Amino acid sequence: MGSQMESSILAAYRERLGQYEALKAEAIAVLSMLLAGAGLNIHHVTGRVKKYSSLAEKIHRKPGRYTSVEDVTDIVAVRVITYFQSDVNVVARELERAFVIDWDKSVNKSQLHDPDRFGYMGVHYVVRFPPELLARPELAPFANIGFEVQIRSILQHAWAEIEHDLGYKSTEAVPRDIRRRFYRLAGLFEMADEEFMAIRALKESYARTLPTRLAANPDDVFLDAQSVRHLVMEGVVADFDERIAYDLGVKVDRRVPDDERLLRLTAALGRVGVKTAGQLLRELERREREVLRFAAALMPLVPEAWSPAVGLRPGVSLVHLALWKSCQGEDCQAEEIVDLLDLRTELGSAERLSSLVEQVFATLGHDRPAAD
Repeated sequence: MGSQMESSILAAYRERLGQYEALKAEAIAVLSMLLAGAGLNIHHVTGRVKKYSSLAEKIHRKPGRYTSVEDVTDIVAVRVITYFQSDVNVVARELERAFVIDWDKSVNKSQLHDPDRFGYMGVHYVVRFPPELLARPELAPFANIGFEVQIRSILQHAWAEIEHDLGYKSTEAVPRDIRRRFYRLAGLFEMADEEFMAIRALKESYARTLPTRLAANPDDVFLDAQSVRHLVMEGVVADFDERIAYDLGVKVDRRVPDDERLLRLTAALGRVGVKTAGQLLRELERREREVLRFAAALMPLVPEAWSPAVGLRPGVSLVHLALWKSCQGEDCQAEEIVDLLDLRTELGSAERLSSLVEQVFATLGHDRPAAD
């Protein structure tokens, strides 16, 4: 009898395999759109259809549990991988709002994670499309088919993948000595997840308090991508950019610079000894006349570096401050600044720019600015 039941389930699976593949694709698309619409930053959404051999092994391992193919709820499974463990429950709430959940067959395995068990798993829901989604022609064929959604953090996912690769599907399958190492690793993974969440919270707090800290004590704010972004888009640096643009008869492109440019600006300023917001603001105040004259003389020599139609890139004043300061003392280091700022594609070569910088200093009536 058991053999006949297994054969019946497997035959039904083969007949519906095309439908399962279509369901997987639609489920991934619907979930991806749902999570994007909720503004969630997700590592990835993927899915799979259970292989014939895996299904055969599963129903054979649990005789009598499955009487039809509909009883196997994970033939189609979609996996949502979040960056942080705290986002697992956020995704779960979105699923509860948007899908019909089969609560009898769903489980939050992280809540069942006892101290004496290894395993590091997230939320597993068995869901169906709700009536409003089934009204779509492409989803209508799946009215009576459920599928599994697994939600894990990226570290939970790493654990599960390694565990699966080792071939351990239960605690009892693991030798005692190896099990002890799993216990240790479970604790490390949990600590890592918590630390990543703490880092995210600190990053968000840093961004919120940055304007206040810059206004109160800029010497305590080190230059990094976030602080340079703020300085470039507001206040003294933005005003300095506008003055350089005005002298050239163009505008500043006020779109927020990407992180790569911000990091390069930070590195270039650090190379010439400007490492805090306070230092930067003082340099711009002290060297205002010299840097403006330097920019006004250099920019016409490199027309390929800017476009009247688009304007100057935000932070152009910081580029010129770094170039100007790089030639303090006897040895001009403009080539190194060009490399740090990745200006080669704009200016042809570091050697060419270094030569132009020397030419500009000669034109302005001095060889180089005096060292501080």
